[in-house]
Amino acid sequence: MQPTRHHADYAWLPSGFVHDVDFATDASTGGGATLQSVHVDAPRAATASLGRIVVPGMPNLHSHAFQRAMAGLAERRAPQQAEDSFWSWREVMYAFAGRIGPDDLRAIAAQLYVEMLEAGYTQACEFHYLHHQPDGRPYDDPAAMSLALVEAAREAGIGLTLLPTLYMTGGFDGRPLSERQRRFGHDVDGYLRLLERLRTIDEPALNVGIALHSLRAVPPDAMRAVLAAIDAIPASPRQRTVARMPVHIHIAEQIGEVQDCLAIRNARPVEWLLDHAPVDARWCLVHATHLSDDETRRLAASRAVAGLCPTTEANLGDGLFPLRAYLDADGVLGIGSDSHISVSPVEELRWLEYGQRLVTRHRNISASTATPSSGETLYARALAGGAAAAGGALAAFAPGHRADFVVLDDASPLLAGRTPQQFVDTWLFAGNANLVRDVMVGGEWVVRERRHRDAERIARRYRDVVERLARG
Repeated sequence: MQPTRHHADYAWLPSGFVHDVDFATDASTGGGATLQSVHVDAPRAATASLGRIVVPGMPNLHSHAFQRAMAGLAERRAPQQAEDSFWSWREVMYAFAGRIGPDDLRAIAAQLYVEMLEAGYTQACEFHYLHHQPDGRPYDDPAAMSLALVEAAREAGIGLTLLPTLYMTGGFDGRPLSERQRRFGHDVDGYLRLLERLRTIDEPALNVGIALHSLRAVPPDAMRAVLAAIDAIPASPRQRTVARMPVHIHIAEQIGEVQDCLAIRNARPVEWLLDHAPVDARWCLVHATHLSDDETRRLAASRAVAGLCPTTEANLGDGLFPLRAYLDADGVLGIGSDSHISVSPVEELRWLEYGQRLVTRHRNISASTATPSSGETLYARALAGGAAAAGGALAAFAPGHRADFVVLDDASPLLAGRTPQQFVDTWLFAGNANLVRDVMVGGEWVVRERRHRDAERIARRYRDVVERLARG
């Protein structure tokens, strides 16, 4: 099979933007087109032009797809509540989640994935715990809800890291799941059977990892049992190309969680996890908002990914991650849109930086003497951390990586007069206009001229589903 060749006037390589870059892609691996070669200072002749400004697609390392349909529904305080918090928001979420079936989930997720692609995300890590019927009984096919997400990703054309979630208890004290949590629950054997089913799917652009919902929802013995079993689970040829399944967990998102963990386990959540689990580069610790100085240093040293979701963390009133200290310790990080109150890598990265500016009353917190650009620092780190959390060869223009390209609109007035060193800073910090013009995933164009190839049909179905859900 002859490789397909593409040319970019400026492409983002590990060293920054490079002029006249030629890419050759080869789809013969069976997992979507991958990059075969990357050449700089290449002539334009006989190659298709990608565009003037091309960057790798961003992995979205934390998604609860169904929550996109409830965005905006939890912004009113109930009359009987003195104040709102994550815990009151959670009750609204539970009520909404109880109405959603497999067809609904597919429609909602497909619309979300279209929005992700149009914003420049090319991989979604789906932290999926909506497993069963609302009363807790399994569907006839226990994998029905998981398969709805696989189908939605295929339909939209986005890469998917599916993270079926183990959810067993309602708190650190081991209390049983509440009525509204019953559809989330598995025992260890049932959870491993689900993983075995999903790992056999030979789907291009699909990887299956695991998610432990949280320390409060997964008892220590269950965590140990699952971690001991996962590397022996048989996998399809495609999924065997990933050396180890990624492991994700919510942790230290709320002060209440930290206090409960201290009271019952005599340790802070991240401290306890680092002491009791083999945390390394395959792990993604989602949120990790409330860290001591020692936890910050130890998390960075573990090479696990801190999965940061600034727009959701702001919306829920979670708090601010200790970004500068973590960067000083050379920690790995990535971004996710979580509850999808916003679906934009620009806004996640911008508010990651802006939150730090507000609390420190200084500017360019992410930058350093070695990397003076805040935008380039954040984008580069989020690409690397996102790829690690997704468990695939993604988010970099290098041979063997999936052929994902995001083309910025160089005709936008926002980019007028900008040098290559100013492209990313301008994109992230110069306004709210979406500068993503075209998006390719695995060698296929899924967004052209700012519009997804199937946006209208997917949006019509989504509206029908959400209007029906709203009627109860």
